Order: sequence, then C-alpha cells, then structure tokens
Amino acid sequence: MANSKLSTRMDKKVVLVVAAHPDDEVLGCGGTIARHVAEGDAVHVVFMADGVTSRSALANSSEQQARNASAYRACEILGANEPVFLGFPDNRMDTLALLDIVQALEKEIQTIQPDIVYTHHYGDLNIDHRITHQAVMAACRPQGNYSVKTILCFEVPSSTEWQTPNSGQVFEPNWFVNISDTLETKMKALQAYHEEMRSPPHSRSIENVVRISALRGANIGIEYAEAFQLLRLIK
Repeated sequence: MANSKLSTRMDKKVVLVVAAHPDDEVLGCGGTIARHVAEGDAVHVVFMADGVTSRSALANSSEQQARNASAYRACEILGANEPVFLGFPDNRMDTLALLDIVQALEKEIQTIQPDIVYTHHYGDLNIDHRITHQAVMAACRPQGNYSVKTILCFEVPSSTEWQTPNSGQVFEPNWFVNISDTLETKMKALQAYHEEMRSPPHSRSIENVVRISALRGANIGIEYAEAFQLLRLIK
C-alpha cells in the first residue's frame, strides 16, 4: 500500500506491534503502521488477549471470530501482515504467570526478528495493557545479537488518559510521527472495528481520534501526528 507522498528508504525495517487487544493497534499507531508500509517496511502485529471474554458470560466463539475477522481486515487495510493471536484471557492477564506470557511472546519475536517494537504505555488503566508492556520489556531485554533496536510506547484513548492522577506513570511523548498522509487509512482501519468505537463525546470515538491526531500534530507544528514515548534507541 505505497503512498506516493512518502519517500521510500533504502534501509527497510521489520516492525512489530504488540497490542493487548484487537483495535489497540489502530488506535495507538494505525497511521504509523500505514506510514511504515508506505515506506517499504514489513509490519507484523501480535495480539495478546482475546478482547471479548471478559464482557459477559454470553461471550462466545462467534463473537471471538467476529473480533478476529475485524483484526484481519484492519491489518489488511493498513498493509500489515496477517496478525497473530496469542489468546490470553481478556482483562485477566494478571491472573497468569508473567513468565508464561513472556515466553509466548519471545517465540514470536524470535520468529519475526523485528528492528522496531511498538507497544502499550505502562501507565495505562487497562490491566492487559500494563501486562503487555511488561511482557514486551522482558522479552526484549538486551542480549547479544538481539534484533530489537527501538522500543516505542503508544497512547490508547480511554485507557492511557484514564489512569489515576499522580500515579507516577504519566504518558509523556518524546517521539512523534507525521501521519498527515496516512490518517485517512487509519480511519478506514478503525471502521473495521466499528462495534468497538463509541459515540462522541466518548474518548474512543472516531471524532476524538481525529482530534487527538490534530492535537499531536499541533504539538510539533504539523497537521496530524501520532505520539509515542521512546524507551530504547540503539544506533
């Protein structure tokens, strides 16, 4: 899904997005994913939790299949590879041994060999987001000849900004990606998750996602951007 407005690079990267639930990848870095693809990078997505089973006793396999189908569609729109689903229990990842979660993720990282990893901010309100962050940092711990050179955390509306005030885990972006040319693609990908989106003024609405992108763009003097917190950069 090349975009003629974006210049291609000679040094193609392998990118991995580790998201707790299907839709987090688009909310957090959908425009950045589309930009990576437009520049010729290979983008992989791993979903940690199922995203459905915590909602009610009525959650069933058909709902899970529908959520997964939305994830496939979103990745297709963004130009990413087919996603991987690890299937941990939704909003119950804290009931599992962290080692088991880390080892499952390590297998995917060893297979994909990413240069860049995007994942959740540790301060998010959602417990699965925080466990996913911990698992990424453990699975990407520095080792000899390890592929991961860059780790970036994204913000997710209705989780990152809902954390307890003065918790000491505030999202403070120090890395911005211009998505002025890929915002439309991000919005199309979010439509794949239309059942997960809410009506305004809810923070996880289509309208608010555009507002956040405009705000982050204004932070750095451009039209639209996605903001990240850089945790590691090895040059």
